[in-house]
Amino acid sequence: MNSSAPALQPINREWHRFSPEQRIIRFAFYFIAVAALVMSLRHIEFIPEFLYDAPAQIQDFFARMWPIDKGFYAKSVHEALIETLNIATLGTLLAILLAFPVGMMAANNLVPVTAINYFAKLVLVSSRSVNSLVWALLFIAVFGPGALAGTLAIAFRSIGFVGKLFGEALEEAAPGPIEALTAVGASRGSVFLKGYWPQVKPAFWSIALFRWDINVRESAVLGLVGAGGIGMAMDTAMNLFRWDQVAVVLLTIFAVVITAEILVTFIRKRVL
Repeated sequence: MNSSAPALQPINREWHRFSPEQRIIRFAFYFIAVAALVMSLRHIEFIPEFLYDAPAQIQDFFARMWPIDKGFYAKSVHEALIETLNIATLGTLLAILLAFPVGMMAANNLVPVTAINYFAKLVLVSSRSVNSLVWALLFIAVFGPGALAGTLAIAFRSIGFVGKLFGEALEEAAPGPIEALTAVGASRGSVFLKGYWPQVKPAFWSIALFRWDINVRESAVLGLVGAGGIGMAMDTAMNLFRWDQVAVVLLTIFAVVITAEILVTFIRKRVL
């Protein structure tokens, strides 16, 4: 052992969580976020004076809603509620029928034709890019106000949601069973029914139930633009400043949405 070897000197290193490049990127992100917030506040013409009496206005608003007009439910709300559920259900069924072939065309492993894949994805994106209220206004212009316009609005809005998720489920299907069926000479219909469908069936019904749950909520407001349902009862009550009747409609919508949520959750856990 060489006792004359020099002693090791400690290395002075300072640890930093982020590199200089990462700090610059983080600073740029925060700067853009703050700038976007300031620009948004300027463009919405925010008036601070309106916030001063907001607590009193909210208290007065709720005071006008109580006590609720219980007789308004049997008079106008119940029938409109049934119409809302019919709009949501029929709209969802129509959307499933239309989204099923579009979703299949969007799956590149099922339909290996790029042009068809892009066309199907264009249809799905077009459906999702338009809000239900806008679809309702378009169909009201064509078919007039009522439940038909609401049903078509729900259906055309839902095609993009159901078709996109169904197409992605098809693309994620395991190739093993499909290759085995193809190797023994099964027809394309048999490959789909015996290879793809057993794998995507739980996802498909889960998507359909989830979309019905969303459609119950969306169909509740379509009446505000004249597309039928419980929203029309609320619009009428608001125009007449009958806040006790508005409270009945809001409580009904809340109860229906909670019930639909519980029902869908139960079916997904216990049945699917």
